[in-house]
Amino acid sequence: MKLMQLYAAMKSDLQAIEDQMAQTVTSDLPILSETSLHLLKAGGKRIRPVFVLLSGKFGTYSMDTLKRVAVPLELIHMATLVHDDVIDDADTRRGQLTVKSKWDNRIAMFTGDYIYAKALTVITELDKPRIHQILSGSIVQMCIGEMEQIRDFFNVEQSVRNYLRRIRRKTALLIAISCQLGAMATDAPARITHALYRFGYNVGMAFQIGDDLLDLCGTEKAIGKPPGNDLRQGNITLPVLYALQEEGLREQLLKEIGLIRDNEGPVNSAAAVKLVRSSRGIKIAEELADRYIAKALKALDRLPNIPAKRNLADIARFIAKRSY
Repeated sequence: MKLMQLYAAMKSDLQAIEDQMAQTVTSDLPILSETSLHLLKAGGKRIRPVFVLLSGKFGTYSMDTLKRVAVPLELIHMATLVHDDVIDDADTRRGQLTVKSKWDNRIAMFTGDYIYAKALTVITELDKPRIHQILSGSIVQMCIGEMEQIRDFFNVEQSVRNYLRRIRRKTALLIAISCQLGAMATDAPARITHALYRFGYNVGMAFQIGDDLLDLCGTEKAIGKPPGNDLRQGNITLPVLYALQEEGLREQLLKEIGLIRDNEGPVNSAAAVKLVRSSRGIKIAEELADRYIAKALKALDRLPNIPAKRNLADIARFIAKRSY
């Protein structure tokens, strides 16, 4: 099944989650409602809620239960985006003005905090302490990943291993627990929840590597923000790390990254992006993402052969080939 067909088949359940998210973040304070709904209205792939719903198919499927997992996970993801845009000084996301751009940094930071808090109020409606423990532990790890990224801005000596550990915390973990908690909430067997966690983790790693590749190789129309944004912010991603390993390219690339770092005016990362695109870093990063997808598909072998298993495989293959 193609991705759009899958979303169409899940339309009513996804709309219920969308409605619940809007209801959850609506506040008596008008500006807080406006800022919180701003990114929500911009849309998104809603990959995390989809994973929650599909994973719930391996247990006793209940929308009333699953939306109490899917809604907070997507809201937590949205909160991190609001905060990220402040850190990155980003003006647009998904082709729309960011909260920090439309309002200001202070409003954006408190909006992100508010969305985080509202997410937690939803999941506490589930009487499953282990789910609460997993989610809170994951939020801690996500914060550590974000701090590691800030620490390593413009650090051209960081290792690939450091990068992979960082994206595990920043991105892969939330996708992994989307699969895990969807199954746990519907009382799926432990062996299934474990397999789904492994699937989500590997998909999440591939997803973030794909994002980093799109930031270098995508168009502004496709990705909703100017290409090369990571480099402008000093975020040294996997393709750049591999490009820096090429002797004939390293010196030129270091020079361009240094110019970006030291520039106090408008920053132009086009030259650095062009160098990375010409390197083997793009191909090596693509190959690693493909290996993660292969591991994700392998994890599905442990699951019963129901339609949801095939749907998960289709999403993994889409992530491997996506261009937005």
